[in-house]
Amino acid sequence: MDICNLMAAVKAHPRYADVGMVLYHNGVVRSTSRDGRSVSGLRVAVDHERLAEILRKQKQRPGIVEILVEINEGRDLTVGDDVMLLAVAGDIRENVIAVLTDTLNAIKSTVTQKTEYFTEA
Repeated sequence: MDICNLMAAVKAHPRYADVGMVLYHNGVVRSTSRDGRSVSGLRVAVDHERLAEILRKQKQRPGIVEILVEINEGRDLTVGDDVMLLAVAGDIRENVIAVLTDTLNAIKSTVTQKTEYFTEA
C-alpha cells in the first residue's frame, strides 16, 4: 500500500480536469482498542462483492469523478501498519466530504471485519 501510488492513479483519471478536491483517508492500526485494551495487531477480512456495490453506488453521486480504495487484508498487521487507503475525487468540497464520509462508514460497517490481537497483561 502506497498513498503516492493512489494519488498518481487519481491524477491519471481521464476526467481529472473536473476535479476540484481530493480527500484521502489513511487508516492505521492503533495501539488501543475502542474499549481501551492494548492491541498488538489485527487482521482484516473483506467482502469484495459488497465493496464493489458500495463503490458503484457512491461513484454515481453528484460531482464524484473517482473513488479508489485499498484494504490491507489477509495478513497480520502490527501497530502503525496501514489498514486502508481511501481516495475520493470530485468537483466541490460539499460533494467530496459527504461521499468520503459515507463511503468510509459503509466500508467500516458492512465490508471489513477486523480481528484484533490483544497484548497480554
